[in-house]
Amino acid sequence: MEPPTTRPPGGSGRKPRIRRAGHNGGTAGSAEQGPGNRSSNDAGTGARKSTSSGSGQGNGQKSSSTRKKGPQAPDRSRGIITRTPANENSAAARGKAREKSTTSPVSRFWSWVEGDPRKDGRTGYYLILGSTLALTVIGLMMVLSSSSVEAISKNPDASSYDQVIKQGIWAVLGIVMMLVISRFSLPTFKKLAWPALLISGILLLLVLTPLGLEIYGNKNWIKIGSLTFQPSEAAKLALAVWAASVLSKKSKLVDQTSHALIPVLFPGGAVLLGLVLVGRDLGTALVIGLVLVAALFLGGVRLKLFAMAGVVGAAAAVVMVLVSGNRMTRIYAWLGLNCDTQPGACYQSTQGIYALASGGWWGVGLGQSRQKWNYIPEASNDFIFTILGEELGLLGTLVVVVLFAILAVAMYRVAARHQDSFVRIATGGIMAWLIGQAFLNIGMVTGLLPVIGVPLPFISSGGSALLLSLMAVGVVLCFARSRPDASSELPSETTSSVGTARNARKAKP
Repeated sequence: MEPPTTRPPGGSGRKPRIRRAGHNGGTAGSAEQGPGNRSSNDAGTGARKSTSSGSGQGNGQKSSSTRKKGPQAPDRSRGIITRTPANENSAAARGKAREKSTTSPVSRFWSWVEGDPRKDGRTGYYLILGSTLALTVIGLMMVLSSSSVEAISKNPDASSYDQVIKQGIWAVLGIVMMLVISRFSLPTFKKLAWPALLISGILLLLVLTPLGLEIYGNKNWIKIGSLTFQPSEAAKLALAVWAASVLSKKSKLVDQTSHALIPVLFPGGAVLLGLVLVGRDLGTALVIGLVLVAALFLGGVRLKLFAMAGVVGAAAAVVMVLVSGNRMTRIYAWLGLNCDTQPGACYQSTQGIYALASGGWWGVGLGQSRQKWNYIPEASNDFIFTILGEELGLLGTLVVVVLFAILAVAMYRVAARHQDSFVRIATGGIMAWLIGQAFLNIGMVTGLLPVIGVPLPFISSGGSALLLSLMAVGVVLCFARSRPDASSELPSETTSSVGTARNARKAKP
């Protein structure tokens, strides 16, 4: 009795004859044999012990002869031929698995962060847009919760919704500007770079006039009637775009110290930093310094210049702290050296820690914060993250941190996929501004850094800060929408675009 048969892959439906006697080709090899070839398989013991290679060649010849005899003979050799690609595919899969296992986790992580530069920017565009809108909505919600009680306590006749209404108007205006700017062309930003820097410098000069407004020892606002505006926020965006425009034009000369530092660091960045420091706003000066460092690094400036600038900057920061009694008090409070003798110096940071601790894992509930009842100064501004942690718990704070991480990764991908140095430098400067400022604020309210008065982007109360942050995101969205230059020359594998100018110099003989 013959064993049951199955239809071979690619067969015509006719059951092939299968020999009961053993054959070197196995069942599939026997299925190839036609009626006319039965005698060759019964030749004897020597023929049955032939090598597999010879048997395979014989089977191949018989299959070809079978196809010649019948005009529509089925290709029954496909059952054997398909085994070779399967083995090759499995070997390739094993090779990829071994290669993946030998790759370090850090390399795999950076490959994921960089993405594929050959793909379009739609993913990065929607990641940036979605994370920005989510942070803005969370900010409006927390401004409403943290400012309502304080507004009523300061003015019983005022509405608890006054501050959130103002913040909402700035948010709507900022989102409209963000979408409008995202439709600009790249040459438009290069044309507006110098005018934007000059306008921001003039606004910073107006702070030193009677129009300037001083709050908590920092003179960094302009007040015209009931409208207040912070010119240093405009200076951050203008500096990022202007530095990118200048460095991209001088990309072949940045290996020379004079061209690397002039005019980006001197006089451009130095003038803006000086005007901000005259107003005694060290936190904003640190953020502007981050924008400068990111622009110069991505522009390809030599690393030894960064070492020299780091030493000079650290010495200048120490001097500014030593000559200011207010800054020294904050440093002592951060280190816990004067909390017994000057309880007021540690009051704000201590109450912020209390708020985060009372929030626990899940929070006390939206709008149910206890510390916002005038226990934490500036609860809706610099320390709004503590109110968020108290009401929404650790889960809410992690959501905000993850949204900022998504924004950072998406911006990095936009910079990595472009070959235009202007896009890379401008995106890096804006990313250093927004993500660096968020890091400073979260580190400040959690006690990792001293209190330096830096708001949390998109979330803290402040109309001008929110407007300029959304406009900066609009610039990056424009870069995400544009197609990379020289896309045909993109590398076959995902590589980092950071320091391209520096790598090009190393390749020169």
